[in-house]
Amino acid sequence: MIKPVGSDTLQPLFVYDTDKHHALMHEAESLPSVIISSQAAGNAVMLGAGYFNPLKGYMTVGDAMGCAEHMKMSNGSFFPVPVLCLLESVDELRGAGRIALRDPNVEGNPILAVMDINTIEQVSDEQMETMTRRVYGTTDPEHPGVAAFNSQGRYAISGPIQVLNFSYFQTDFPDTFRTAVEIRNEIQERGWQKIVAFQTRNPMHRAHEELCKMAMDAVKADGVVIHMLLGKLKPGDIPAPVRDAAIRKMAELYFPPNTVCITGYGFDMLYAGPREAVLHAYFRQNMGATHFIIGRDHAGVGDYYGAFDAQTIFDTEVPADALDIEIFRADHTAYSKKLNRVVMMRDAPDHSKEDFVLLSGTKVREMLGQGMAPPPEFSRPEVAEILMNYYQSLN
Repeated sequence: MIKPVGSDTLQPLFVYDTDKHHALMHEAESLPSVIISSQAAGNAVMLGAGYFNPLKGYMTVGDAMGCAEHMKMSNGSFFPVPVLCLLESVDELRGAGRIALRDPNVEGNPILAVMDINTIEQVSDEQMETMTRRVYGTTDPEHPGVAAFNSQGRYAISGPIQVLNFSYFQTDFPDTFRTAVEIRNEIQERGWQKIVAFQTRNPMHRAHEELCKMAMDAVKADGVVIHMLLGKLKPGDIPAPVRDAAIRKMAELYFPPNTVCITGYGFDMLYAGPREAVLHAYFRQNMGATHFIIGRDHAGVGDYYGAFDAQTIFDTEVPADALDIEIFRADHTAYSKKLNRVVMMRDAPDHSKEDFVLLSGTKVREMLGQGMAPPPEFSRPEVAEILMNYYQSLN
């Protein structure tokens, strides 16, 4: 099986030992505590689940700056984005060597992790600007990822953490949320050797379905892990339970048996385009995938990124030896009227624009909102029905 990034075996930071877990929970109740940001909580969940292997906790400002500028920490280890815990105030934490981190996304703010504080640093405006620009490619406050990153405080606490729960993801999505450890175990149980991973924050339409099948066929994969983001999105995006139902219906009806594993991970969307594509590849290697699909405007938003910037970054910025996972580079996909199937447009040089059925996500959402089903060339009817029911429930 493909090795995790940076180590021979996966090293999740969740405390699985029952006695140790109980002792830490008891200890945490008496420790100084702080409610962290949603982004920091997502980082804790990803660290606990093994997706950010081999990181041991939150980065120092120096390491975060190195990741933002060069994708490398001060010790030379590769990581594509800063993993920070930023706070508005640290007055109550000064002098504390060990603290409890509380979850901002669950009622009552339960303890999410215990942390050993190595450093408390103030992040300068210049450092925040540099990290924002390098990771998001813009400092525009209208960019949802930029807004979320900069809405946090300016005090960074760094140090190793021990994770004690997976926030709301395990309870709200018991059939879908999986750690990197669990996905690796399932891949082994299924006997898969070559595994394609597909990232989604949207329901899967015909183009997505066929893209997975094209990638599996091209690399002769045993199966595809459809890995959906379960954390916070921007307004207007379709919520995870609806996406989950639509994807499961599609896989049930239109994929051969034992070729699809439907899972999800607990993280807030960054909308960081190319840099987030590298992060997505990083943690898909940790979960056991050998190949990762990156298509048009992967992890993008608005017009901030070029259509294929998320592919070219692997040629221009990612060190050659940083990742073992292979990237499957997808072109625009559309339904061909000539061939009566979905194709990658680069594979149909004899087609004109009129030979394709091209529908934007915005147009499809408008149709669904008006109670109109998208054409079967765009969406499977069973998937369209689930989405129509959701949009009608909003009215």
